[in-house]
Amino acid sequence: MTAPTSRLQIAHIRKAYPGVLANDDINLSVAPGEIHAVLGENGAGKSTLMKIIFGTVKPDAGEIYWNGALAHIANPQVARKLGIAMVFQHFSLFDTLTVAENIALGLDADTDMQDLVARIRQTGEKYGLELEPNRHVHTLSVGERQRVEIVRALLTNPQLLILDEPTSVLTPQAVEKLFVTLRLLADEGCSILYISHKLDEIRALCHSATVMRGGRVTGTCDPRNETSAGLSRMMIGEELVRLRRERNPESQRNERKLHVNRLCLPKAHLFATELQDIECEVRAGEIVGIAGVSGNGQQELLAALSGEDQRAAPNMIMLGGTAVGHLAPNPRRAKGLGLVPEERLGRGAVPTLSLSANMLLSHQKVPYVKRGMIDFAYTRKVAASIIERFKVKAGGPDALAKSLSGGNLQKFIVGREMERKPGVFIVAQPTWGVDVGAAAQIHAEILALKQEGCAVLVISEELDELFALCDRLHVIAKGRLSPSVTIEQATREQVGLWMSGLWNDDAPPAPNTAAEAAHG
Repeated sequence: MTAPTSRLQIAHIRKAYPGVLANDDINLSVAPGEIHAVLGENGAGKSTLMKIIFGTVKPDAGEIYWNGALAHIANPQVARKLGIAMVFQHFSLFDTLTVAENIALGLDADTDMQDLVARIRQTGEKYGLELEPNRHVHTLSVGERQRVEIVRALLTNPQLLILDEPTSVLTPQAVEKLFVTLRLLADEGCSILYISHKLDEIRALCHSATVMRGGRVTGTCDPRNETSAGLSRMMIGEELVRLRRERNPESQRNERKLHVNRLCLPKAHLFATELQDIECEVRAGEIVGIAGVSGNGQQELLAALSGEDQRAAPNMIMLGGTAVGHLAPNPRRAKGLGLVPEERLGRGAVPTLSLSANMLLSHQKVPYVKRGMIDFAYTRKVAASIIERFKVKAGGPDALAKSLSGGNLQKFIVGREMERKPGVFIVAQPTWGVDVGAAAQIHAEILALKQEGCAVLVISEELDELFALCDRLHVIAKGRLSPSVTIEQATREQVGLWMSGLWNDDAPPAPNTAAEAAHG
């Protein structure tokens, strides 16, 4: 008996939701040992298709063949028994359970927990995905939660591994290490379905690619023979917005808008990261980036800057010339702070409220609220204008936040905060899981905000993003902040080393202000 030519074959898959045809006559084939990319904009139907393969969504029509035989994948348990593992972009973890307990839910009921803890540590060390198995999930950052999902998938020894944006939490060195692992898995016969918006990764890693747009397959190719620009055109049907990062004149960068002044904060809970002597400033018309692997203090720093954590001494955080370290979020907003958190649903937006109602999370004064009464007509009008300006794919201002794809919700939240015309704009993971078209648009809007004189702080694990946007760059590691370095002087290798905390405190610091940077 000859081996099947396809590990997975999808034939004429169709899935419709009210008002949306998510998958329309989809055909796709993945061979044993093949690394196959699935490309498309947010809302193109990629996630729905992956959920059908994994058994969390039932198709309306079509067939799935597994190792040459017709398969009925009724649920994830059936998928796992077949040998299919999936890492979702939106995580399926229980906050009140530990890392090990969450991973155990996807394994056999008789799994020995002590043995599992050891395997989690070994797998994490092997693949550069270190985890503390006994830590509760509610204490993890978004990036650390993704690590849990990846390790859980790898522990099942899958025949088909589905990865949705797997490298968004990794350093460049760790990405290379993961690629070595994925190539090894492929050489051993494991098939990999790889969803990523990082086109350079797809060109470097994947053997083939299926491109989707509007729920349909629009083309297939060998990404190794394509340019990133060519793949982008296949995905979105047009040329990307070309970014122009221009340094504002020094005269426009004199005003220090944000100053983090030797910020020190003890751990808020057992698994938190202690912040040690964080020193950073952002001036008008400047974009400063903070790079780092998830879980190194970004979450704690963002909480301190936003006012969610008010334990800092007042003068440890200065907005303009005002000490705000002790103030709650709303008084900080009143002083010109705009903020986009890394968690879209739950912190950035209320899932069960409409987009227009979510406007009120950061707009609570005239003209949105007059004499204590909400002006619903005006709020809906502004929400509709953001939907149009940012090309948000939604059913209008009355659409629920949870009905939007991750990228479209991100565009709306960014637009909502920019609508406030902030003097200081802090954004965490601005394009995490966002397609190249939406990412380019968000980047263009951030650069436009800078040109208007706003001071922008970008906290991101995407080095390409930081190099495209920022004038200066810091790295955060183990609750400490590196000296800043101008983007012209920074290299990916240097930043990658700094992500491990390997910077020399005795070395002369890089320019720490826009004026110093301009004078070199």
